[in-house]
Order: sequence, then structure tokens, then C-alpha cells
Amino acid sequence: MAGAVLALAVVIGTSGWLAGAVAAGQEDYENLEDFAKILAMVRRNYVDDVTTQKLVDGAVRGMLNSLDPHSAYLPPTAYKELQVETRGSFGGLGIEITLRDGILTVVSPIEDTPAFRAGVVAGDQIIKIEEEFTKDMSLMQAVKLMRGPKGTEINLTIRREDEPDWIELTIVREVIRIKSVKHRLLEPGYGYLRLTQFQERTRSEADKALQAMDDESPDGLEGLVLDLRNNPGGLLSQAVSVTDLFLDAGMVVYTEGRLDNQAQKFFARPANSRTDFPMIVLVNGGSASASEIVAGALQDHRRAIVLGTQTFGKGSVQTILPIDGDRPDTKSAIRLTTARYFTPNGRSIQATGITPDIVMEPLPAVEADSDRPELIRERNLPRHLRGGEEMDDSEDELDEAEVVEDEESDTVDAQLQRALELLKSWNVFKSVVAQKAA
Repeated sequence: MAGAVLALAVVIGTSGWLAGAVAAGQEDYENLEDFAKILAMVRRNYVDDVTTQKLVDGAVRGMLNSLDPHSAYLPPTAYKELQVETRGSFGGLGIEITLRDGILTVVSPIEDTPAFRAGVVAGDQIIKIEEEFTKDMSLMQAVKLMRGPKGTEINLTIRREDEPDWIELTIVREVIRIKSVKHRLLEPGYGYLRLTQFQERTRSEADKALQAMDDESPDGLEGLVLDLRNNPGGLLSQAVSVTDLFLDAGMVVYTEGRLDNQAQKFFARPANSRTDFPMIVLVNGGSASASEIVAGALQDHRRAIVLGTQTFGKGSVQTILPIDGDRPDTKSAIRLTTARYFTPNGRSIQATGITPDIVMEPLPAVEADSDRPELIRERNLPRHLRGGEEMDDSEDELDEAEVVEDEESDTVDAQLQRALELLKSWNVFKSVVAQKAA
């Protein structure tokens, strides 16, 4: 009898699951049927003749745009551009852009590029490209318009929140060869390592830079400032690899998604690690994605002190899913958000970002009722993916951090100066403790 009851329970459970699956399939079929009807109505009644392919492409774009700011349809030209970008050489202006309320907004200009030299700053809204308004323009359309042959001019109309009038800029395109790693000695023994993006060779170039600074210092490196300010991210593999330079063990980052294969963990290895000097990591609102992974991991492992302002908060993973075309030049793809990033201690980066250990603004403090524009961050983007512990008020994130007001002039990098002072103080403190112990 017990066996009969068990068998009946299995049948009921299975039939319930089948009923749910059938209902879901029926709903999908009805929705697709509605789409086919609308497609036919547009083809038949629209004022101009329009191809089915154009309408389907538009529907795909709309579907992906309804999800989150980082999911998108990549037509063949955009797919090619994406493959070129990670190699660090492409023709254009040199800015990282995103969409905010349907308006193209600058996340950060890339150092030593035409846009950077023209004075484009984070938070600028690109109102027009040439004579075309950008309202509701897709990111891929904007990229296509702004890229072009070296030496050609492009006119941008920019709105800046602290400026009464629109700013007209004429920028000459260049072949953008981004040097992702820069370095110098601040003082003998104290190095400065600047990462502008995470590209295919960032780890190897960073390793060479560290060795060069080590060789230049009589007693080797005694402290390092790792500058990730305005670093918009890049390759996850390189973020993990760079972090591995400074950790000899432990988790760097992990991801979670709906599918089992989207749950991944990345660890540091002991080989070739540089753990023999203290570190300060500089971040700001332009530090996004891969740079947040590095800062978060070094902070969680207490390998470095993070100094600066709240980071951008892009803690989502995008997967490129190719759509096979008949010919190589017709291959398109979709960029789909498939998972979230978490720091080793389980903090979600998404829409929250990394809170520095020492919060220090680059400009003098302003009154609470000031007209100073708010820097754009992930949480400001429409349809952004919510983080695991997304906060309602970004000011709450500063409760446990030391807040430092920068009273230096704008020409002085006070954040870098403070980082150097902290590193030198650490070594003085360490020597005092060693003397007392002796």
C-alpha cells in the first residue's frame, strides 16, 4: 500500500510539473503568435516598405534593451568592433560611455586619448554627434558614429551639469592604442603603478613594471600605490591575473548566475606573487567592473588599503553569444548579462561598488546643498541589475570609513600624496615596532 501511495505521489508531482511546462509553453506560443501578427500588420500598413529583417532586428534590440543597460544586440559591425577593443587598438576618440535616462553619458575618458586631451570629463552628457541628437540612441550606434579613420574630425555637443551652456567640441580621431600600464618611482623605494584598462597583456606589463621599479630602488620596493582611478574595466581573466600578482593564496572573485556553469570561482596562486611590501589602491567613481574586482579582493584579503571615493558598481558578468551567419561578415551576436560578481567575503559589487577604507574626495568638500553634479554610477542607470545588498542611500556606505577632506589645490594629486604618506608611515611604524621587539 505504501508503494502505491508513493507511486501516486510521483505521478501527481510529475503531472503537476508537466502541466506547468505545458502552460508556460502555451503562453510562449501565444506571445509569439501576437508578435507574428504585429509583424504582419506593420509590413502591410506602414507608410514605407520595410523588410522583415529590419523589423526583427529592431525587435531583438528592444528585447535586450528592456533587460539591463549592459545587454545588447551586436550586429556584424559592432561584433567586429568588440573583438578589436580587447586587443587595445582601435580608431576613435577614447571614451567609455553608457546610457542614463536614454542619454549617452561619459563614464570616463581614457588617458592620453583625443577625448581626454579635449577636456571630456566623467558625467558629461553627449547631446549630439555631428548634427544627430543622441536621445534614445543605442550604445552601438554611438560607437559606430564616433569611430572613424585617423585624422578625421568629429563634432560633439556636450552638456555638463555645472555649465550653463552646451559645450561644442571638435575632436580629431586617432588610432587608439591604449597603454594599459604606466609606472614610475614616487621616491626611492616607493612605486606608482597605473592601470588604465585590463587588456590581453596587462598582467605581463604590470609584472615588468614592478620588476623595473624594484631594480631602480636600492633596497627594492618598500611600498606601492596601485592607481585604478577611471579604469573602466576590461578582461576578467586579466583582473584575476593582476590580483594574483599581489596575493599568494585565496579567492579573488566568484560569480553566481541561474545556470550551474555560471557559478565560477577564481583563486590566486603562490607562484611569482609580490607580497613583500604594503599597498594603497586608489579608486573613484570611474573605477568599474574589473578594477572593482581587483580593489575588492585586495581589500577583503587585507593586502591593501583602498583610498578614494565610491566605485562605479558594475558587478555583472556579460557573455557574448554569437549568432551564426551565412558568411563571416554577417556574424552577429548578443551580449547578455548572465551572472553577478562577488568579492571573496561575499560582497556583491553590483549597483553598490567598493567602499574605500579611507574616503577622500579629489576636490575640496562642498556643502550639502551645493549644485555640484552627482557622478554617474551603475545604480543611476535605468533598468540596472539590482545588487545583493543594494542600498537606498549611498551616503550610508561611508559610515564605517574614514572621511578626509582634500584642501589642496586642483593641480595637486592629494589622493596620491596621501597614499605615499601612508606607505611611508607604515614603514616607520614597522621599524619602531622592530626596534622595541629587539
